[in-house]
Amino acid sequence: MKRFAYFVSDGTGITAEMLGNSLLAQFEAIEFERLTVPYIDSVAKAEALVDKINRKAESSGQPAIIFDTIIDKDIRKILGQANGLNIDIFSAFLNPLEQALGVESSYRVGKSHSALSASYVARINSVNFALDNDDGARTRHYNEADVILVGVSRCGKTPTCLYLAMQYGIKAANYPLTEEDMADLKLPPVLEKQRHKLFGLTIDPDRLSVIRHERRANSRYASLKQCYHEVDEVEMLFEREQIPYISTTDKSVEEISTRIMAETGLQRRLQT
Repeated sequence: MKRFAYFVSDGTGITAEMLGNSLLAQFEAIEFERLTVPYIDSVAKAEALVDKINRKAESSGQPAIIFDTIIDKDIRKILGQANGLNIDIFSAFLNPLEQALGVESSYRVGKSHSALSASYVARINSVNFALDNDDGARTRHYNEADVILVGVSRCGKTPTCLYLAMQYGIKAANYPLTEEDMADLKLPPVLEKQRHKLFGLTIDPDRLSVIRHERRANSRYASLKQCYHEVDEVEMLFEREQIPYISTTDKSVEEISTRIMAETGLQRRLQT
């Protein structure tokens, strides 16, 4: 069973996409073809989109599912002519909030993604920090880090750092623990100085071998024996040095990041 889902917005479409995807994820028996349609900010654009949605609904024999964050009433009226279920995300939540707070909302397009907001600036600064302090390439700015992720190569440190930066405004660095680091059975000096910021990531060796083979096929680096050795050594180090850690084997980057935030007590940068 396949249905077409549209995330429509007069801004970036990020809000409609995130909430819409969260809701659709609850219907595992249905396959959704998803299309994000940003910047529908004129009647002409809305009419063209509605025509496209209706033609697709006719050919598929199924009405569309439409999540939208459209503000303009004229554009909303046009969108209401589409052959599908329209879910107006803003009105579903803003109307009850207006009643509870006793004031009207600003109904401004892209309010949560403004480039002038403090939270946006925090995200950009944090992303730059994650890129500059990736893979142990630079360590002199570790004193500025909120958290430093450590673990074997290819266990998910970089994507987690970037997600922490984008979604939480957290300055996250990462350092890959290698055989050379393990030889002394203790933390490298650069990490010892920042041990209160360390958080470990580990992974199932079999899964690690598969990932490494995609990068360096048939190498010692990707061999199952090497992966088991490195993971065992790193996990022993985490236990000995009392570094908190989690396995990334069956977790999404969203779940990994949320767990890190919860276990470290880090807080999202202030929203404005």
